[in-house]
Amino acid sequence: RKDGRISDAVVLRGADPLLDAEALRLVNVMPEWIPGKLKKQPVNVLFTLPVVFSLQK
Repeated sequence: RKDGRISDAVVLRGADPLLDAEALRLVNVMPEWIPGKLKKQPVNVLFTLPVVFSLQK
């Protein structure tokens, strides 16, 4: 969003429903980001954020 808030987060390639839900939870509790700009004006930006889980056996 132009104001730096994250919206419409989705999982593109899920591994497990529980991990997918946790990835979305983490993204949704992130603080506001610095918005993208075009000609010095804030604009909406589509961004892909990899979330990697490292699990122990």
